[in-house]
Amino acid sequence: MDTNVLTTKEAIKRLSDKVSSVKIPENLGIKLQELFSQLEINSQNEETFWQNYQTVSKYIDWIISVPWANETKDILDLNYAKEKLNQEHFGLDSIKERLLEYISVLSLQKHRNPDEPIHAPVLLFVGLVGTGKTTMAKSIAQVLGRELVRIPFGGLGDAHYLRGYSKTRPDAEPGQIIKGLVNCKSRNPVILLDEIDRVADDALNTIMGVLVEILDPEQNHHFVDHYLDYPVDLSQVIFCATCNNTSRIATAVMDRLEVIQMPSYTDEEKIVIAKDYLLPKALKSAGLTSSDLQISSDIWPQIVRPLGFDAGVRTLQRNIESMCRKVAKIILEGKTRQVIVDDSNVKTFLPQW
Repeated sequence: MDTNVLTTKEAIKRLSDKVSSVKIPENLGIKLQELFSQLEINSQNEETFWQNYQTVSKYIDWIISVPWANETKDILDLNYAKEKLNQEHFGLDSIKERLLEYISVLSLQKHRNPDEPIHAPVLLFVGLVGTGKTTMAKSIAQVLGRELVRIPFGGLGDAHYLRGYSKTRPDAEPGQIIKGLVNCKSRNPVILLDEIDRVADDALNTIMGVLVEILDPEQNHHFVDHYLDYPVDLSQVIFCATCNNTSRIATAVMDRLEVIQMPSYTDEEKIVIAKDYLLPKALKSAGLTSSDLQISSDIWPQIVRPLGFDAGVRTLQRNIESMCRKVAKIILEGKTRQVIVDDSNVKTFLPQW
């Protein structure tokens, strides 16, 4: 509806009806009524009224979008968790065991103290690029049946990115924490704080200060975003984080994290990962089948290490995906119905320098 055809009273009622249509904290409802009263006072000057109305309307839209009570139900099934972890990750037995312990504790907390908030430790996955840090964090959300929110920290130079700007600014919006809750429509997602060691130098201290507030169970049950200007309970959120190393992470933040070291993969492990995990996904993504592309077993070491040692599998994944794209083009051009990659042609499908 065009606000220009509304009277000021109708416009205020429209906002009030929006608020009445959702369940929000009682104290927040009182605060919003004060906003409506202020609008009524401003209604004597229509120009001022409509300027304030747009600001208040935007604020109300964010307020009613926050999942104040909506949450997903945890699965907490160890057998299901084992199955999913083994589907997504080869090896890493000690890390899988730690995650199963993690889920076991959550399950006992939930069943024996159903009215108490779950206090899950914040896991920090530390390792080199491509060692599975982000994927492992995603698996936590998957095995619990929770929504996943990923907040990238790489190059982050302003703490307001996390906790928003005051709504007095014309372009103000909530920070990424609140936006994450709004987007996933749940107050208990898994929030992945990705690459927390890669924030900009000039913002390091302020961002670490916000992280302490977010991760500390004594503080995060009343996290205040600058835009909402009202406490939001983050105690039901499961936080996890990743980094390449911990040298730039503040001691106060490290005190609230449990470090999980992600190991580098051996060439033998990479071959298994490539055959059983990466290649099937790449074939499907490229519209191919296992009969379209066959790879001779003796050339896998060249595929795994075409340009030297790499701790992770990200480069290996890219090379396999590139190989599948090349094969798709060859087949579509009608040059052959099947490609067999062996020692005679492997260099055609691998990056060369």
